[in-house]
Amino acid sequence: MRLWFALLWWMSCGLVQVAAAQSVAASVAPPVADLAAVVVTGVQPGPGLWRVSRRDATGGEHVMWVLGTLSPLPRGMQWQSRELEQVIGESRQVLLPPSVKIKADVGFLGKLFLLPSAYSARKNDDGQTLQQVLPPPVYARWQVLSRKYLPDDRGVERWRPIFAAQELYNKAIKANDLSRSGGVQATVDALAARHGVSEVATSYELLIEHPRAAIKAFKASAPHDTTCFIRTLDSIEHDMPAMKARANAWATGDLQALRELPDSARHEACVNSLTEAGFAQGLGLGDVPERQAARWLEAARKALAGNAQTFAILPMDQLLKPDGYLAKLQAEGYEVEAPE
Repeated sequence: MRLWFALLWWMSCGLVQVAAAQSVAASVAPPVADLAAVVVTGVQPGPGLWRVSRRDATGGEHVMWVLGTLSPLPRGMQWQSRELEQVIGESRQVLLPPSVKIKADVGFLGKLFLLPSAYSARKNDDGQTLQQVLPPPVYARWQVLSRKYLPDDRGVERWRPIFAAQELYNKAIKANDLSRSGGVQATVDALAARHGVSEVATSYELLIEHPRAAIKAFKASAPHDTTCFIRTLDSIEHDMPAMKARANAWATGDLQALRELPDSARHEACVNSLTEAGFAQGLGLGDVPERQAARWLEAARKALAGNAQTFAILPMDQLLKPDGYLAKLQAEGYEVEAPE
């Protein structure tokens, strides 16, 4: 069910915030300039770990160490954290990052028959092109960027804006020596396996009971995704230096820089375009971010109550935001300490 993974990719990275809509009238931008900023390479320590703790009735302390993750990260980075290996080795469990797990109520053959419909849902209605569905100033910006990052992929011209935007973004960050994940999850998985520490999923499971009807609903009431498209163009044209700086700050463990550097609102704009669409409301996707947060917090409380030590992974913004996951735990009486 690749359609649902594509639709909900943005939801797998943390809690959704309301993003301000961009004005189409303000969508004209100057040509893309070459960026002088570079990303770090070689062995890097990564960020320090947050510490969440609470004492039980007997005075015993229960601790959860939290790693904040970021996307994108330097593609040429080799992440090596001695603190991480020691903490995972001494932990009883590893809490995996929050995510959304899509389950479709069909068998193997049913999935095969659904694939053609899923792929067709990725395209604009009636074979329309991006030039036909986007405002002219927005399409002009797309042309400049697609020639730069998608010179050999003209099929994207018939995709819905939200899917075309994601394809452009992926190619742009790769061309700028960045990586979606930086291999962070793979490193944690390897260390947990090496030390025999169990990994605990914190995903929120969403069951699509009638996937054929869901695909039809998506086609009939697709997201109004021009805002997502424009915000993605903004990120590639203007935010790339800041993205590189944030990636470098994560790799070198510069928490102050992560706090100060602006983050792109692309993610939130794209998630909102999905969750607020008519098909999403019909499928119960509108409150997925809240359910996702509740699922992770429930798992964290359980781990802190039952384990002397736990290791967890969260998106960096959930550690830094005043209303993030750790802030919610702190409001409940848990002690939260930043690495510095």
